[in-house]
Amino acid sequence: MTQGVLMLDLKGLHPDSVEIDRLSKPSVGGVILFSRNYQDADQLRQLVADIRSVRPDMLIAVDQEGGRVQRFRGEPFTRLPPMGVLGQLYQSADQLDAVDLARECGWLMASEVRAFDIDLSLAPVLDLDRGLSRAIGDRSFGALPESVTPLANAFIEGMREVGMAATGKHFPGHGGVSADSHTALPRDTRTLEEIETDLRVFKVMIEQGLEAVMPAHVAFAAVDNVPAGFSPYWLQTVLRDQLGFEGVIFSDCLNMAAASISGGFPARAEAALQAGCDMVLVCNNPDGAQEVSDWLELEPREASPRLSRLRAAQAVDLNALMRSERRQACRKRLEALVNEGLWR
Repeated sequence: MTQGVLMLDLKGLHPDSVEIDRLSKPSVGGVILFSRNYQDADQLRQLVADIRSVRPDMLIAVDQEGGRVQRFRGEPFTRLPPMGVLGQLYQSADQLDAVDLARECGWLMASEVRAFDIDLSLAPVLDLDRGLSRAIGDRSFGALPESVTPLANAFIEGMREVGMAATGKHFPGHGGVSADSHTALPRDTRTLEEIETDLRVFKVMIEQGLEAVMPAHVAFAAVDNVPAGFSPYWLQTVLRDQLGFEGVIFSDCLNMAAASISGGFPARAEAALQAGCDMVLVCNNPDGAQEVSDWLELEPREASPRLSRLRAAQAVDLNALMRSERRQACRKRLEALVNEGLWR
């Protein structure tokens, strides 16, 4: 079983002695990788092996959504389009073809990530693009639940083909605010009835077995004054009780400006865990991650059995994948989108 409720990051291409020591702590249960952690295939394979040598049970994750949020770039990884491109195809061309391509993109992304023994890509984004959020934008499949739902569902089906669980972001919806939670606390003033449109996508994905959710660092002021990721109302009353979600709840990164409403790093972690998160993320702030780890050593939290279900057991052979006709076919379809001017 995966131990620990803290997911943290690493500074570079290989963990140093301080990071090795931190990874060994029972409070730590996950590592999330960024672009700074990737140089080439051999280096990434060694990095993951180094992590596994310390903690074989560690959850290893990355944000490999596509578009501007794709941490691993360059061969052997395929450059993936922003999901908004698939939404454009769905609206303007053959809907069945767009859904099929979404499935193939989910399969290809997950296959390439799993080929390096990385468990999760924290994807897909389930937010609706309302033309307001700089943080979301074309990371979203589109503006309407009727188009976002089939595309997201197909993408997730592709991920599951290679044993990768999906993480829907950012519950209950980040698309209704202009502020970026990395730098400020966005406040969405819509009523609960108005937010129901955003919730429809999450509801359908949960009914289809969505394995994990990441809540938004957005305060929905008409419902609760604290951001959703710190709100028992959103995470327990709505997500668990009303929507029947039984999977893992990851906090969004506690280093983001919007999270500071809850105080220092240990206070942020405590608020997120008390609200209902199963695992808290602290990235791009080693001191903050250490503070949370130290606090958890003094105030240990038992890891939910849900976390162990996210460890991917299905292996993917990179050489076989590189020769795969399916991979080549998907890459050609993506190149065609570039040639047609739908994506740069």
